Amino acid sequence: MLKRHSKKVNNVTMSYIDEGSGDPIVLIHGFCGSPGYFEEVIPLLSKNHRVIAPALRGHGKSSAINEVYTIDDMAEDIKLLLEELNLNKVKMFGHSLGGYVTLAFAGNYPEILSSFGLVHSTAFPDNEDAKEGRLRNIELICESGIEPLINNLVPKLFSPQNSNLLIDQVQHVREIGLNTSVTGAKGALRAMRERPDRNEILIKSNVPILLIAGEDDQIIPVEKVFSHKSPLIRQVVLEGVGHLGMIEDPGKLSEVILDFTMSL
Repeated sequence: MLKRHSKKVNNVTMSYIDEGSGDPIVLIHGFCGSPGYFEEVIPLLSKNHRVIAPALRGHGKSSAINEVYTIDDMAEDIKLLLEELNLNKVKMFGHSLGGYVTLAFAGNYPEILSSFGLVHSTAFPDNEDAKEGRLRNIELICESGIEPLINNLVPKLFSPQNSNLLIDQVQHVREIGLNTSVTGAKGALRAMRERPDRNEILIKSNVPILLIAGEDDQIIPVEKVFSHKSPLIRQVVLEGVGHLGMIEDPGKLSEVILDFTMSL
């Protein structure tokens, strides 16, 4: 069982997992997720690294004081947590929403990152349809609570094949989602809706970047993940995987991350 810790930063009580020793890796989960997304990945990565997996504000066991905040605020939460842990240089990998936070972190605090990665995430902002979808989901939460949102979301997170095969994993993701606070879900939806285009971060970065896409991702397709090429960017497609590589194929995802980090 992975042990949870907590520290207070930005008036938010941040819950996090801290396992292993060595060169530190930070893993940031996606929308309506938690560090529980990485519970099969952390033991594999922590054989070679110290692994920090925080819960974003309003998610998991982290608090949220209000529902008006930005992706940059969430990145600042992570920065202050790392300061509390006396970590001044890390490798950061963000899944989906966590990738948006990672890109904001890379833009605001580049000196802290020795490398970073996006896992089923994108540097593009929401298009107009997606922005409307965020507002509809906020309305849905206001009218009916978190459960209908999670029931709609979870099947789309897996590849069509895995949503029928990985019954226990689907239920696990659903339970994690249902434990997201209403404040956290609404706040994250607003933050994602308002996030800017951050492709410039990929273009101008001077550290190695890992981009991981799921072959069958129904949320963020491969071409949205691979928005830029450069000698510093490594692109990997996980075959037979949807939006949750850390749950659908944790061994392969861990292998890809370790191959990247150990080659630097």
